[in-house]
Amino acid sequence: MLRLITDFDGPIMDVSERYYRVYQQCLAETQREDQPVRELPKAEFWDMKRARVPETEIAILSGLDAAQAQDFAQKRRQTVHTLPYMIYDRPVPGALETLEKVQRAGVDLAVLTMRRVRELDEAFNRCNLGQFFPENRCYCLPNDYVKTGDVKDKPLLMARALAELPPASDIWMVGDTEADIVAAKTHGVKVIGVLCGIRDRTQLEIHEPDLIANNLSEAVEIILGSQN
Repeated sequence: MLRLITDFDGPIMDVSERYYRVYQQCLAETQREDQPVRELPKAEFWDMKRARVPETEIAILSGLDAAQAQDFAQKRRQTVHTLPYMIYDRPVPGALETLEKVQRAGVDLAVLTMRRVRELDEAFNRCNLGQFFPENRCYCLPNDYVKTGDVKDKPLLMARALAELPPASDIWMVGDTEADIVAAKTHGVKVIGVLCGIRDRTQLEIHEPDLIANNLSEAVEIILGSQN
């Protein structure tokens, strides 16, 4: 049996609008009344996020001072994964069609995400994505989970998935961050990094995935092609 374990944000969901709206909101909340700021265009902001430019540096480039930059970074951390902003997430173009193709091909499909249950449910319900992932193929965090860091938490989630899922002769992981690559490599799972998420090629290459693809569709082509 061929199994595909995919991350959710990045390969399936485009989170760039959510991250940009939170940036705009936190910048507005942090600036002083008479303080001129430079709101970065979305494309420039997203390029910085993908290159892992620190939040404080983004804040300073936007016109905040060093103390404000710390305040901005803290506000952003507290806000970015909250449900009111999740509504800005949209499926990556072509992702739903790719998931349908995976189903038709008889691939065992599971999702492995640092979202909490309520955050995953929100997207499943709003974007009709739950049809692809029955409950026993969803690996996410409990609503009360206290995160220590994705690179630590995701390998633990991967260990649980591999222990609970039925045996498979070939397993692949698709993700868009270092946490996905580390989780897969820790457990000997082949991993494809995709460029449609929150890391650019340079950042992915540091962690040496087996392959890099532009998006989930391209990754699936590679995986299905490897079976011939």
